[in-house]
Formats: sequence, structure tokens, C-alpha cells
Amino acid sequence: MLTPAPSRHQMYIPPWPGLSPNDLLGANAVSELPYPFSAPTQSAFCVARSGIYHLFRALKLKPEDKVLMPDYHSGNEVAAARAAGANLVFYPILRNLEPDLEKLSELAAESPKVIYVIHYLGWPQPMKQIEALARQTGAIVIEDCALSLLSEHEEAPLGSTGDYSVFCVYKTLPVPNGGLLVQNNSALPGLGKLSLEPCPPMTAIGRTAELALEAFRSRFNRTGAALFKLKQLAGRKLRAAEVRSVPVGDIGWDLRNVNVGMSPLGNRVIRCVDHAGIRNTRRANFMWLREKLRGKVMMLREDLAPGVCPLFFPILVRNKHEVAEGLRKRGIQAVEFWNDPMRDADIGPDARYLRAHVLELPIHQGVTQPQLEYIAQEVGRLKPEPAPGWIW
Repeated sequence: MLTPAPSRHQMYIPPWPGLSPNDLLGANAVSELPYPFSAPTQSAFCVARSGIYHLFRALKLKPEDKVLMPDYHSGNEVAAARAAGANLVFYPILRNLEPDLEKLSELAAESPKVIYVIHYLGWPQPMKQIEALARQTGAIVIEDCALSLLSEHEEAPLGSTGDYSVFCVYKTLPVPNGGLLVQNNSALPGLGKLSLEPCPPMTAIGRTAELALEAFRSRFNRTGAALFKLKQLAGRKLRAAEVRSVPVGDIGWDLRNVNVGMSPLGNRVIRCVDHAGIRNTRRANFMWLREKLRGKVMMLREDLAPGVCPLFFPILVRNKHEVAEGLRKRGIQAVEFWNDPMRDADIGPDARYLRAHVLELPIHQGVTQPQLEYIAQEVGRLKPEPAPGWIW
């Protein structure tokens, strides 16, 4: 099928927020940092999967101890937990991004040691029911908030009610790297003794330059694209020279990087940005796009409860890669959410469905009103075919 050509006036909209001068100078700084940055017991790693690894190591689980893990996952958290020796048992996630509570209850009746919860794209899981199951069995609750930084549920920050929580800072804030592990209740001795090595300079410098160029290119596409090519050339030369760098935002596991800490620049940006303003902007962008795309695309979630900080605007399309490529040709950097196939036999049909069809449109704090209008226009022109067999 022939698709319409991109508009003559093409914009560039990055998938993640770019780094602006205000993010470094503190023009929007607040006096008090929100949770999780205000949590009294926390460890800051280069990437969140390192925190997951160290947490499971510190828990000192026995081989027979079961960890209930959602079957819809990126793969990084699973690889980290397994590398630490965790015995994983998967529970099904339904097509609305929430667990099959009946099946989870059945598995919880077998007295697992850990119930691992992932809050998807900013939307909260039913924590009251999950915590009730944990209390009945004495299980530890770990909240994975890698996709849900700054989200709240019933006026409580996501991640603040479980025993432990993990956050991926660079998915929401314009930092070069950063993953937080928070201990909400009892502190584990093994985590208090961690000695993290400094983040390799090239990891922070390279990603910082990329974020700054993304912000520039989103305003001046042609010049920014040319500068971005120069940056990529420099990066290839540094890799050829085997200058050490820790990958950020990839799918993979490398034990050599588990002791790398977050870069100092990340801490500066965290203190300089307006966290409440970021959440408000993402919410406003989501709601505006929801109204413009209603009836034109199949939406994964249309609800937006108070406090939810949406990471993206998720839609369901039949041919995810084809639609993503069509949008990228129009300058809209849509994300093929968790596109890698999973080999675990006990991944359920709903998780496989989501993996095959969820596509994310950018609505982050760097997206302007004209860019939102451009996204709605180009998605409407492309007319993506909805995913088959959608059943709630």
C-alpha cells in the first residue's frame, strides 16, 4: 500500500527530552526535590539494571526462593535478576497493562519471596491488591518505576509503598544516564557497602552532547541533523580507539558495568529542573493529542488519573515497524516499545500481543504545541492500521 509523502515542511521531534541551557543553569529549580530524589536511603547507578542486580544480590535469596515477575518486560530487569541468581516465575500482564490478579493470587499462594511489579509508561499497578497478597505470604515487594518517574497514585509517588523501588532517570529527565535504587523500609547491609566507580567521562560527555543536539535539532532540523552526523562520526572513532563507555538506553546485559555510578552532571540536572512542571506538561500534551487522535488511532490507554506522568502516548498498530518507519521519515521519532522477541516459554499471549503492536508517540516536556499539531497531522495522513483482535 502506498503511503502519503511527508509534509513539505518537516519537523524533527526526538523520542526523549533534549538538554537545554535552562536544564543546566537552574532557571526552573525548586527548593525541595520530590521522591525518589528525596528518599533517605538510595543508590545512584549509571543504569537502573545495575541497581536491580545489586538488590537481588543483597537479598541473598536461596535457589528455591521464587520471584514473581511480570511476563511483559524489557528483558534488562530479567537479565539483571537472573545474573544475581533469582529464580523467576512469570505472571501474566493483560492487554490493559495490568496483571491478571487471579493468576497472580494463585502464584502468590505458593509463598514467593518477592513480587516484582512494573508500572508501565506512568500508569500505576493495583498496588493495594498486590500489597495485600504480599502481606498474606510475607513476600517482599519491588516496584520497577523505570518507566514511571514522577508519577503518583492517590497522592503517593509510585515506588514509595513497596519495600524497594527502581527508577530510570534518563527516560523522563534530560540526564546523560542515571538509575536509582531506593530502600523504603529496612536497609540491606550489602547495599550500604557498595563502592561504585565513577562514570566513564565518555559515557557522560557523549550522551550529553547528543541530548543537547536533540534539543537544538528539534528547533533547527537541518543544521541540527548535520551536527548530529559529526557527533556520530566522532563517536565511531572513539569506539574504534576502544575508549570505555557504558551503553545507555540499550537492551542487554554486561556484568562489567554493574558498579558504575551516575555521572555528576545527572545530579546537577535533577536539581535544576521543574519536576512538577515536567509532569504537568506531559499530562497536557497527552490530553491534547488524545483529543486530536480520537477515532483515528487505536489507543492503548485513554485514561489519565490525577498524578499520572505519562512517558509516551501509546497506540496499537498492526504493522509496528512499518508505521514507526513512516513516522520517522516525517521526523517523528516514534519508539517501538520492547520490540525484541522474548524466548521464555511462559510469556503469555497478551504480553506477546503488546510486544508486537505497541508504538509510542513522543509527548515529553520538550514537545511544543506546533510539534504536537504536526504529530497529529502526520499520524492522520499516515492512517496507521489498528492492531487486530483488540479485546479488553
